[in-house]
Amino acid sequence: MKHNIYDIGLDRTPANYIPLTPISFLERTAWIYPDRTAVVYNDLRRTWAETYARCRQLGSALAKRGFGKGDTVSIIATNIPEIYESHFGVPMSGAVLNTINTRLDAEAVAFILNHAETKVFIVDPEFSEMAERAVHISGRRDILVVDIVDPAYDGGKRIGELDYEALLAEGDADYDWQRPDDEWDAISLNYTSGTTGNPKGVVYHHRGAHLNSLANIATWQMGKAPVYLWTLPMFHCNGWCFPWTIAAAAGTVVCLRAVRDEPIFELIKQEKVTHFCGASVVLAMLVHAPAEMKVGLHDGVQVLTGGAPPPAIIIEKMEAMGFEVTHGYGLTETYGPAVTCAWHDEWDALGASERAKLKARQGVRNVAAEGLMVANPDTREPVPADGETMGEIFMRGNNVMKGYLKNPTATDEAFEGGWFASGDLGVMHPDGYVELKDRSKDIIISGGENISSIEVEDVLYKHPDVMEAAVVARPHERWGETPCAFIKLRAGAETNEAALIAFCRQNMAHFKAPKTIVFCELPKTSTGKVQKFVLREQARAMELQS
Repeated sequence: MKHNIYDIGLDRTPANYIPLTPISFLERTAWIYPDRTAVVYNDLRRTWAETYARCRQLGSALAKRGFGKGDTVSIIATNIPEIYESHFGVPMSGAVLNTINTRLDAEAVAFILNHAETKVFIVDPEFSEMAERAVHISGRRDILVVDIVDPAYDGGKRIGELDYEALLAEGDADYDWQRPDDEWDAISLNYTSGTTGNPKGVVYHHRGAHLNSLANIATWQMGKAPVYLWTLPMFHCNGWCFPWTIAAAAGTVVCLRAVRDEPIFELIKQEKVTHFCGASVVLAMLVHAPAEMKVGLHDGVQVLTGGAPPPAIIIEKMEAMGFEVTHGYGLTETYGPAVTCAWHDEWDALGASERAKLKARQGVRNVAAEGLMVANPDTREPVPADGETMGEIFMRGNNVMKGYLKNPTATDEAFEGGWFASGDLGVMHPDGYVELKDRSKDIIISGGENISSIEVEDVLYKHPDVMEAAVVARPHERWGETPCAFIKLRAGAETNEAALIAFCRQNMAHFKAPKTIVFCELPKTSTGKVQKFVLREQARAMELQS
């Protein structure tokens, strides 16, 4: 064995090695800028010192009740201060944070509570009735349910043993919070929508959350003390790691319960917002907002968009309003956007339309990612960088998940060959920029949310008049994509489009229901398999809805 002088007497010690965790960002910022505004929500304003104290109280209260490493704390909430605090307070106790999609139905939430073995369930009053049903369906009587009381929300009901503020009162503001023993320890759990069956639980580690949070600052050039508006759901990939990012940047988070055009424009002007994220649906909503709402906007507000690729025309119109748009790409498995369309100064000389087309590409890996390629899915051989040859998009690095909870088979398949297989198809351009072209598993991304075509088809097949059904994505100017169902009816059926859509809405989350139904014979191969690529072309050929 070769002698290595650097292996002798140079060991890891508490002085030179500490496991990475994004919780430390909050500690640092509260120490340096204790009086700087951290959280804004309606008339509420809290400093970083106050926010740090509340997060420590939450961590302490959970620990005092016996919750810690290996335990799951779930929360279902809109973008309000309590879900922001949970991103720090829950892992401070050593527990794992599970933020639940607010658009799911009770059955899906019940599955998550059971699969995650949730110990504590924090509930926003807006979702109290659904959450109560979910707990009942889960059959779990051992879950500690905690109610959030929000004076700004007039509705909901108390379903828990205590409220959030009472839980915090049990904790110590000077709690010596639990740094992870290993930066590979789990910090959060996020569920995908999945292509078939139940969703998969994606596990994040402290190291990945720490590095991707810092990558957000570097990639997006966030500068000093950004003012960040929460238009992206914090339940989605932990808000693309931005709860931790803003703490690292000593910025200000502006909370927003409902994502609507008027309050967004008001808050941008009132709070002097510098940054916000959102799916293409948010951009389309702002573009189509009444002109009077846009009066008084300041130029240079940075917008990071992801999900279904926004049409180039939407990017062009956003920039005409004075916004600076950056396009990102990623998955739940990559902590949100791991790929961004890094800009070149020389592109500024191009026309608005050409710039928008460049920005519509997904781009290059961020500084936390170590690898990005478009390759043959069977051989892992990179395709030519010609902008035409299709392949699957693969990624690797510290901002790739630990794996899928309780699903080693799916984890092994995702990591086969030492790369994370995205399941998305794209091309590599000569300049090294990736462009997404299709979704190999027929996932539909509508308003930033994943919809399984198979799940929608399963509901349609339950209707007595439906003989055959195939669902594909249809481009939509506002939502990015919406489900489009091609249906063959049984002989003598009298149902219509409105009736079928209503049936779907009664049997699944409303956002998953088809927005368009076409009655026709389904194209098939010689073996009887529906040719979805033909249907996708038909759906794309339809005129974009306004």
